[in-house]
Amino acid sequence: MNDTTIAIDIAKSSFHAVSEKNNKIGTNRAFNRQQLKTWLAKQSKSRVVIEACGSAHYWARYAQSLGHTAQLISPKSVIPFRQGHKTDKNDALAIATASKQATTKSVGIKTVEQQALQSISRVRQHLCDNQTAVSNMLRGLLCEFGITINKGSKAFRATIPDILEDGENGLPDILRAVIADMYVAYLEGEAHLAKVSKKLERLINQQAQCKKLMQLEGIGPVNALEVYLTLGDKGESFANGREASACIGLTPKQYSTGGQVTLGGIGKKQGKKRMRANLIQGALAVVQVLDRRQAKNEKERWLKSLIALKGKRRAAVALANKTIRTAWAMLSKGNEYQLPEAV
Repeated sequence: MNDTTIAIDIAKSSFHAVSEKNNKIGTNRAFNRQQLKTWLAKQSKSRVVIEACGSAHYWARYAQSLGHTAQLISPKSVIPFRQGHKTDKNDALAIATASKQATTKSVGIKTVEQQALQSISRVRQHLCDNQTAVSNMLRGLLCEFGITINKGSKAFRATIPDILEDGENGLPDILRAVIADMYVAYLEGEAHLAKVSKKLERLINQQAQCKKLMQLEGIGPVNALEVYLTLGDKGESFANGREASACIGLTPKQYSTGGQVTLGGIGKKQGKKRMRANLIQGALAVVQVLDRRQAKNEKERWLKSLIALKGKRRAAVALANKTIRTAWAMLSKGNEYQLPEAV
């Protein structure tokens, strides 16, 4: 058992570490990067606690390589225990205090492979967002001159060349050249996005856990990767499926008093917003297809009854919630997805 707790407030090049044993503070000082590495290597086996922020997974893995037990905790869990001004020292002390609370939940430490896949996914998302930004900007600029483009990337690609070639549409020549350059950049960005997306999909299909998760309804390669990275290789990031679903933000808000519990909708500002949106979108695609045909199994019959009772969107949220719980069970128990019994 590690009796010593080392709490570290990390940054790019400035760090503050606090060591604590039997409620007594030992080390309480600032380090640079190399000093921290050297100091950690000299410490006896301890519990190293770090706030889950930029580079936290790297430092957690480094601490583990030295024989320490590493723990990452959410910044939201640290804030209530900070005393005084927000300084590196006070943050480190707050991290140490927060880590001892029974209700503080740990963040799963990602492996190098997991972080590499996550990084490629973030690059892909950035490229996708950039394409949307360029498209929206050009649409907005052209609209100022009375030129409109239909919705969708296909319409955008097809219409811009016609607009540039039309010499009588009122578009100033000095702007026309800039629009043409931006359109070329858009096409180049589209090719880059397709290349990264193809590479990421190939890597996902080579990952055993992701392939397993893609058996679930509404889970494609991108969603499978996000679920895998969130839940962990064996679901170790969460105690159960409901806890995982709550972290993503797919469980209803609760208000209880005097033993009476009132359930509301899902919190739009809580959890992993982009991941939740993608999961619900995938579930909604399943709901749309199912709404046009008969149920083939017990799960589809449950979903159809929910569609009739609550509507398509709420049914999609419920399906996404069930999907995460099922995914956690599959990963934690090492099982394949069991198809529901036919009706």
